[in-house]
Amino acid sequence: MDYQVIADSYEKIEATTKRLEMTDHLVELLEKTPKEVIARVVYLTQGKLYPDFVGIEMGVAEKLAIKALIRASGASEGTIQAELQKSGDIGETAEKQLSKRKQSTFFSIKLTVERVYETLDKLAKTSGGGAVDTKMALLSSLLTDASPKEAKWLIRTVTGNLRLGIADMTVLDALAIAYGGGKEARQKIERAYNISSDLGRVANVVACSGIEGIEKFQVMVFEPIRPMLAERLGVPEEILDKFGGKCVVEYKYDGERVQAHKSGDKVVLFSRRLENISSQYPDVVSLIKEQITAKEAIFEAECVAMDLETGDMRPFQELMHRRRKYGVEEAIAQYPTSLFSFDLLFVDGEDLTQQPLPQRRKKLMQIIKPNNRLNVATQKTVTNTKDLEDFFEEAIEEGCEGIMCKSAGKDSVYQAGNRGWLWVKFKRDYRSEMTDTVDLVVVGAFHGRGKRVGTYGALLLATYNPDEDTFETVTKCGTGFTDVDLAKLYEMLQKHVVPRRNSRVKSTLEADVWFEPSVVLEILGAEVTLSPIHMAAMDAVRKGSGMAIRFPRFTGKYRTDKSPQDATTSKEIVEMYNAQLKKIGDTAP
Repeated sequence: MDYQVIADSYEKIEATTKRLEMTDHLVELLEKTPKEVIARVVYLTQGKLYPDFVGIEMGVAEKLAIKALIRASGASEGTIQAELQKSGDIGETAEKQLSKRKQSTFFSIKLTVERVYETLDKLAKTSGGGAVDTKMALLSSLLTDASPKEAKWLIRTVTGNLRLGIADMTVLDALAIAYGGGKEARQKIERAYNISSDLGRVANVVACSGIEGIEKFQVMVFEPIRPMLAERLGVPEEILDKFGGKCVVEYKYDGERVQAHKSGDKVVLFSRRLENISSQYPDVVSLIKEQITAKEAIFEAECVAMDLETGDMRPFQELMHRRRKYGVEEAIAQYPTSLFSFDLLFVDGEDLTQQPLPQRRKKLMQIIKPNNRLNVATQKTVTNTKDLEDFFEEAIEEGCEGIMCKSAGKDSVYQAGNRGWLWVKFKRDYRSEMTDTVDLVVVGAFHGRGKRVGTYGALLLATYNPDEDTFETVTKCGTGFTDVDLAKLYEMLQKHVVPRRNSRVKSTLEADVWFEPSVVLEILGAEVTLSPIHMAAMDAVRKGSGMAIRFPRFTGKYRTDKSPQDATTSKEIVEMYNAQLKKIGDTAP
């Protein structure tokens, strides 16, 4: 398959901000794609070579890309730097410089998807001495044979700035239309993706075997299942009403959520973002080998920092010291952990995700040999608000951040990759206006003034709307940032800068700088109010009004453990607003 076909499709997709048009262009591309390369085309469209959990990244810095472009185009570094400063996009710079190429290459070879993928695969796996020179040679070999348009998308791909605005959900829609007979097949295809987290494998199965193949799709150990997410409520009576007067309540530990996969003596830990974090917790890996009796298992747990001398739980921030490549042994000694398991998804060949919670819990308890380092989450069944509140206070006293309330009925399946009312969070601070924090996505920024010249003066933050797969602005925050934070955020956000507002971002405000939704920050505000300018939950409470967070302040917590889709949802903001009104005896307008 010619790589030019992909480049032409990407041009069409980039030219529109309309979701339906993007989907149509993607369907057209998938229908042109031979089945034997469908997985590779899907990965490249995601801006990657493998699913995230494999942990292989192209890792090409802009400086290296510029050197490869110099070699391929014959232009000087000064010329390329000047053009890059003007366009702000290394891809457009590559396209422009190669269109000016003085001498054509007589022996150039047409680029194919297979060659591009295999070359980028070699590039990604190159390491050790001379790796930089090898990477540059591999990239420049592609650029030398590339057309200007192909070069634009090659450079964007390797530097991690594809800027297509296509989310995984759009790819699923396109796969359903192209190979499943229509959007009605989307649910089955999405289920396969949710239990494998591998969009390329899903695409290959549906392209080669159709919906029949998708229906046979199985959970596999070491392919992480996309985590189930919870809604939130702040009033015990409402929680019990949601569950018909009876629910299971569990401690909500203040730790890092992990999904553990075990097969024989091999154990892999995945974060809630599905990254392999086993190297950060070798002590937990050993613990699972020793204390889990099943030959094969996939289970979820909260990894909590502990004071092993007192048995007290430590705050989440202490776990961040484990996020290092070196000095892990010292970190283990200084920041020991315990594991509290709360769900079992797969055991010895049996997929449990479609079984009710009580059955999953029963089987979980059968495979764990509990000790002071690994145990099941504390849990009980409640049928009245007093018991729920008493359990809540008990959890807080034990050092937890609140409780999880869960359905235990026949429908209490594990909703992989979805947020729903089968699980509800009830956290300590929901009881007093907005003393609870929210996790918001950075979508834009405003230039700093005075002491903040050269950094960002304020950030434009958004909630996530899972129904529309969009990010809706909810506040503008410039408080709580130290000088170190301002410098760190400026550097962190540079690689996510885009030339215009992302198609998935809903905003009436015009930011000075726009970002690809990627970075999640923890924010504390005074209250939630109606807003005529912010887009979060627009029209949900009053026609023409969205929701806003008043007097926001950065808490200092970077939610690197959360993806943008794990951020606080627009519906959750509405629930917080309604909870405030009930506390003051008011009603929503």
